[in-house]
Amino acid sequence: MTASIISGKKVSDEIRGSISDEVKELVSKNVVPGLAVVLVGEDAASQVYVRNKEKACHDLGFYSEVHRLPAETSEQQLLALVDTLNQQDTIDGILVQLPLPSHINEKSVINAISVHKDVDGFHPVNVGNLVIGDDSLLPCTPAGVIELIKRAGVELSGKHAVVIGRSNIVGKPVSLLLQRENATVTMCHSRTSNMAELARQADVLVVAIGRANFIDSSYVKPGAVVIDVGMNRLENGKLAGDVDFESVKEVSGPITPVPGGVGPMTITMLMKNTLTAAKRNHGLV
Repeated sequence: MTASIISGKKVSDEIRGSISDEVKELVSKNVVPGLAVVLVGEDAASQVYVRNKEKACHDLGFYSEVHRLPAETSEQQLLALVDTLNQQDTIDGILVQLPLPSHINEKSVINAISVHKDVDGFHPVNVGNLVIGDDSLLPCTPAGVIELIKRAGVELSGKHAVVIGRSNIVGKPVSLLLQRENATVTMCHSRTSNMAELARQADVLVVAIGRANFIDSSYVKPGAVVIDVGMNRLENGKLAGDVDFESVKEVSGPITPVPGGVGPMTITMLMKNTLTAAKRNHGLV
């Protein structure tokens, strides 16, 4: 039995449609959501991400600024730009594209972004609010994972979810969001000794480890939902997830492909966060 495919593009398009409708309503009230993206250096992947974010802003009717800075930009210069954007009324969301050059402290930059404009959801205050269950701007990829699961018609309450990977960007926050949905969560990582055994207990398996095709069908309980957050470039230039899609789809329930699964959701949730920030910044929520 071949599993049903969870299309991130389809879900992303649905969410963007509702965002576009809300933006039109805001514009009628003379409010235009604004996103500033800052790119330091010439990292090829980062340049692609920034172009995609710029296009999303244009397509949805957002105001957009992209600040492209040379790699030799100092930390002080970058912090000064962030401070300027914090004060700028036309900007509701600020995203500093990671990774940054090695001479710049990422934590210092993240901490400098206004909590109210932190549309990446990385500021310690937003992370803390996520931990305790208070309202906050959520990290984009984890929030996208939850949307995909829900829109696939999966009820998370009471389910056993296993998250493989414990990064601050995906693994940890997605485990917290799954708990918020009343799932029971087990986290696995590089030091987990019985990972396959634990993974086979999962009703919902979320994989974010950065190792191409690492998770095969031996890790998956028949019928389990499988969400592959991995994005790995193979030697032949093709993209592959952390899950061996061809073997796993024969035993799993709904599964996300790579590309076309979680990937399209990240920028869409960034746009959603920016819209939310705009409404809050203008007292409309």
